[in-house]
Amino acid sequence: MRYRKLSVLLHLQIVHLVNTASDYDPYKILGVSRSASQAEIKRAYKSLAREWHPDKNKDPKAEDMFIKISKSYEILSNEERRSNFDRYGQMDDNQPFGQSQHQGFRSFHNSFYFDESFFHFPRSRDFADSKYLLHHAQFNSDVLPDSHRRPYLIKVTSEWCFACIHIEPVWKETVQELEPLGVGIGVVDLGYERRLVNQLGAHRAPSIIGLVNGRVTFFHQAVVREHLRQFIEDLMPNKLVEKITDNNYLSFLDSWHAENKPSVLLFDQVPVVPLLYKLTAFAFRDYVRFGFVDQGDMHCTRLLRQFNINTYAPTMLLFKEYTEKPVDIIQARGMKRQIMDEFVSNNKFLQVPRLVNQQLFDELCPVKQFHRRRKYCVLLITGEDPAFVAGNKAFLDFASANRKDILRFAYVYQSQQQPLCHVLLHNQVVILERRSQAGKVLYRSVSGGWNGSEEDKYRLHEQLELLQKDPAYLSSDATLPELNNEMAPIFIIQWMNAAYDYIIQIYDDLLYSNWREMMPILSLIFSALFILFGTVIIQREAEFNRETVLGKNRPPKKDFVEVTELTDITYISNLVKLMPGHINVVLVLANVSKNALLRKFAKEVFSFSGTQTLHFSFLNIDKHCNWMPSLLRSTSGVAESKAQSDEDEETSDYTGHVLALNGHKKYFCLFRPVFTGDDPNDSSSESSFSSDNRRKSRSRSRSIHHKLDRLGLWMERLMEGTLPRLHVPAWPSLDENPNTS
Repeated sequence: MRYRKLSVLLHLQIVHLVNTASDYDPYKILGVSRSASQAEIKRAYKSLAREWHPDKNKDPKAEDMFIKISKSYEILSNEERRSNFDRYGQMDDNQPFGQSQHQGFRSFHNSFYFDESFFHFPRSRDFADSKYLLHHAQFNSDVLPDSHRRPYLIKVTSEWCFACIHIEPVWKETVQELEPLGVGIGVVDLGYERRLVNQLGAHRAPSIIGLVNGRVTFFHQAVVREHLRQFIEDLMPNKLVEKITDNNYLSFLDSWHAENKPSVLLFDQVPVVPLLYKLTAFAFRDYVRFGFVDQGDMHCTRLLRQFNINTYAPTMLLFKEYTEKPVDIIQARGMKRQIMDEFVSNNKFLQVPRLVNQQLFDELCPVKQFHRRRKYCVLLITGEDPAFVAGNKAFLDFASANRKDILRFAYVYQSQQQPLCHVLLHNQVVILERRSQAGKVLYRSVSGGWNGSEEDKYRLHEQLELLQKDPAYLSSDATLPELNNEMAPIFIIQWMNAAYDYIIQIYDDLLYSNWREMMPILSLIFSALFILFGTVIIQREAEFNRETVLGKNRPPKKDFVEVTELTDITYISNLVKLMPGHINVVLVLANVSKNALLRKFAKEVFSFSGTQTLHFSFLNIDKHCNWMPSLLRSTSGVAESKAQSDEDEETSDYTGHVLALNGHKKYFCLFRPVFTGDDPNDSSSESSFSSDNRRKSRSRSRSIHHKLDRLGLWMERLMEGTLPRLHVPAWPSLDENPNTS
């Protein structure tokens, strides 16, 4: 008896569902006439969706009404589905037109499927979703980094979510369409992955999320395949692909020099850029520039004629330095993602790219691995001036004619990569092999420099042949510093871009999300503002104080050393009234040796010029001949007796002496020059002052160029505080008489 009652109730429910399905009319639900245009249908849908959205409308029937509105718009927004409904009353464009007699059963089946919640049974997870399930560790290790190469579409669902049933058909269709194009797909279970759900900020099911460049964006429209496709396109950057016509194609191809990238042109008959091409451009945007040509555009006839484009199939051309002719071409009626990826990845670099960051250097000249063949990098150190254009062009021609797999050709601008060029001693052409990630390389300089002449090309070709015969040909080793990132945007632009992203995200959350979902974003924004305006300022002040007190040595921020002359005007400020903790390093020179000693002095102290507590000056002994004898005479103890024997004569030679003067504490450290021919372990060259004949014979053997050879080691001991200090009661004036006590 009980089963008979249940059967009757089930029969009545089925009859009700069939009647409801037969009365279903998307025109009535949207409130439009059967002759309504697409613009009117879209306008009506937006108005009703805003009114019946479950997040805005608390009516218990809001969710069901919103689903009906979305389904109605899905039918009427597609001309084929709308035509099927107008002719046969069917809602599924997969049903053959001749099966209209089964419409009653199909309508019942569709309504029965979407009203499964009537039975109040939990459904099992769709087997198709199991291969897309994401876990917290996998998301952070794989998906987040990969989102910088391709966008992800992620569905948040649950086993007890009956509303998730309604979006599954559209979700399956969308996955089948977007996954072959290169869009990443993910599914997160709300009940099992609470950590990942909290990280994404998704607190209800169903939710659909877009992930691009590590940024999470929620989908708030009706779950329609066209909307999801447009959602993915809107997440990607705007200027991925440039529209190319006869007017701008020359400037686009010639921009390889400024952008340091090859260029790809896609020719197709469609007026808009295909999503497949946008996704390829997004994946390789750091390496290649992308342009799109509409073959049906009347402003592209000259472009089509110049490159002899077949208008019956999509065509891709890839250009490098020589823009008159493409270096590679593919043409196919059905462009696939794999074909496009292989085409672009095989041509990611110019024939002779410019090293603009460390990542490019690592890819062009990889570190030697035991299981790989050797890779040699031929590096040209050049400049940006017009005088270097001819030599650069000759180097490009040489590289184009030597396309061996083990050789990679590149160039750097000396002004942009000063630390690297300083290590390589400013040689114009260098052949190197990287041996470790820490920067260790083996290299050899090409003798004779590089002017682009035929003799230079022959000499370089000869040395490359010797290198391939004998890998030990690279006889020098060095440790290269990390390259400067020339393409990095300045801080204010990075901050503005980040602020724009946060503002857009807050705007979306204000419209669609509740305060619980907004709290992590607001907390992040206030934390960033606090760090920007609080911590950065405090840290900068602390670093300044620490450098003032301790004299911390940092790499120089300039490409030169500021060396001022000690005169009557600068003597008081640069010595007598020098700030506590600051030291003035003074070079003593004469007019004859001024230029040579200053160049050597600047080279030796360059690595210490980043320290804000060090100042560098020089004293002309020809102008102030009495200052050094007065200074040495005022010292006490052994230093005084040693100095006295030397300073008795007015002909004493102090050129090449370096003094580190602490004006506040009134002491100095003295460096005496190294003499050519002396034993480096013999201290007599620095400390012994003997008879006149011995000193005169030794001065004749001095070499001005080598006087400051040990200054770098002396500077290191100065920074360590291990040098002996000579104290003075007071600093003598520049014009003090040596006979004055």
